[in-house]
Amino acid sequence: MTLDEIKLNVEKALEEIRPFLKSDGGDISLISVDETLVRVRLEGACVGCHVNQMTLKAGVETTIKKYVPQIEKVENIA
Repeated sequence: MTLDEIKLNVEKALEEIRPFLKSDGGDISLISVDETLVRVRLEGACVGCHVNQMTLKAGVETTIKKYVPQIEKVENIA
C-alpha cells in the first residue's frame, strides 16, 4: 500500500468516526500519516474532554486500524 493509499484509507476511517465526535461537540483533523503512525488533532469539545484518550485509543485508533492494519499508533497533537 502506497503512502497515498494509506492516507486515503485513514481519511475514510476518520469520516466513519467523525459523526460520533460531532454528536458530542467535537471533531478531528488529520495532521500527518506515515507507514505506521498517524497524527491527528482532536478539536472542539474533545480538547477538554476527560475521556479523550479513551476515545483516541478505543474509537479512533481501532477504526483506523480496521482500514489500515499496518498502522501501529495514533497520536493526538495538541
